[in-house]
Amino acid sequence: MSTVARFQIDHVRFLDPQGEALGPPASLPDFARDPAQLVPLYRAMYLTRTFDAKAIALQRTGKLGTFASALGQEAIGVGVASAMRPEDALFPSYREHGAQFVRGLRMDECLLYWGGDERGSDFSVPRQDFPICVPIATQVCHAAGAAYAFRLRREPRVAVSFLGDGASSKGDFYEGMNFAAVWKAPLVIVVTNNQWAISVPRSAQTASATLAQKAIAAGIEGVQVDGNDVVAVHHVARQAIDKARAGDGPTLIEALSYRLGDHTTADDASRYRDPAVVQEQWSFEPLTRLRNHLVRLGAWGPDKEEALARECAEKVNAAVEAYLGVPPPGVGAMFDHLYAELPRALATQRETALRFAPTADREHHGGDHG
Repeated sequence: MSTVARFQIDHVRFLDPQGEALGPPASLPDFARDPAQLVPLYRAMYLTRTFDAKAIALQRTGKLGTFASALGQEAIGVGVASAMRPEDALFPSYREHGAQFVRGLRMDECLLYWGGDERGSDFSVPRQDFPICVPIATQVCHAAGAAYAFRLRREPRVAVSFLGDGASSKGDFYEGMNFAAVWKAPLVIVVTNNQWAISVPRSAQTASATLAQKAIAAGIEGVQVDGNDVVAVHHVARQAIDKARAGDGPTLIEALSYRLGDHTTADDASRYRDPAVVQEQWSFEPLTRLRNHLVRLGAWGPDKEEALARECAEKVNAAVEAYLGVPPPGVGAMFDHLYAELPRALATQRETALRFAPTADREHHGGDHG
């Protein structure tokens, strides 16, 4: 008997839960030794958390639809997106608004989407990024296809796809990863392992010791990172993205974190999670970790924290006002952009819907025969 292959999965972390560097300063990545590069990461995470709280409040008061919070996971979206170039393409699931904001998505556009208006997916800035994907793991296939197109066109671009730990049990994830590996496509797959797929714990989903090792079957690199350490997330993501851009193929990143809130505003996680465990997980959350580190570096303090809180609140409130000021889409919008020419059955439905719509809506859509 002989051994034909051996594998290992590395775990990457630079800051402990208290924000202390785990080694001497020289052991940190170059960017992590420069507060001027760390502060924007903290600001982006803080803005994401401020937005989250406001979005949940809007949903509770009937001004927003079901919303998926990123509470406790801010370092993953911000860390990865900040390692991307503008020309790269993001393929988010439904909890990556932190990454989307870094990429240029406006907060009012995000609110518009969660308010049930697809015009929120018509991004003004990251035009190459894909919209929020609610179906589980299908975005990995989309990303694999786009990455292959980048390779065929010889474009130095990278596709970055996010998914959750539960989605890593879906066939779409394996198929997309496998094809990208065979094609050596410039793809980075980020699995946010927040320990819960709605009410199903990670332990009930897979017997794998890690989710990163699922890359082994596809023949690509898999790495596990502390998803609450934005320094580590940014570092690992940049390495993977640079590797993909250089033509050296895909990488699977497993980012370990914990979902501190409910799965969505339609969920009550207290029915299936131990409150004591959730409370314990708060000691690992990413904002306090980086803030403590910045304080130790002399780059942060109470005055800056208070100023940031005011600034983020003002930005979020302005986005809410902009969102609430957008006139609702007309009745006919549900039929738009489905076909180049509507089939007879749908055309009849559209005419009927417009017949009962307000006058202004009928005029906007060309009357009863539009």
